[in-house]
Amino acid sequence: MAGPAPWWPLAALALVLALAPGLPAAHAGQTPRPAERGPPVRLFTEEELARYGGEEEDQPIYLAVKGVVFDVTSGKEFYGRGAPYNALTGKDSTRGVAKMSLDPADLTHDTTGLTAKELEFLDDIFTRVYKAKYPIVGYTARRILNEDGSPNLDFKPEDQPHFDIKDEF
Repeated sequence: MAGPAPWWPLAALALVLALAPGLPAAHAGQTPRPAERGPPVRLFTEEELARYGGEEEDQPIYLAVKGVVFDVTSGKEFYGRGAPYNALTGKDSTRGVAKMSLDPADLTHDTTGLTAKELEFLDDIFTRVYKAKYPIVGYTARRILNEDGSPNLDFKPEDQPHFDIKDEF
């Protein structure tokens, strides 16, 4: 009995290359597959987010604005240890961003009492700087959990002030 035709191994390899996700297209002229998505986003507690404040050289640097956690490692010269905006990292610094303040009292998620101009500035920086330059790696737990850690059943992203869910994904 004769074995498989000599072309069989090449055909099998071509089939594997054509069907394997993430591998380049097997034939010239084919449209390349879109880039794979990054790691899934996750929920950060305040304690977890604090671990990413730029103090450890081998750790990514995260900061949150409006409850959205961004990986700002690529801006290490701005957010790394000893850098001008390092105080914003490892926490939700929404108020500080809105007020252009590095005062420790302003490095919080709380937007109570911000002026219309500050809220407008916050939205502008959120969109034109953070969302435009840095990948979203997660959300703060405070956005969707109650203080005791139980789910906030009333949470609806679309009802949050200055939050547009269609722009987040």
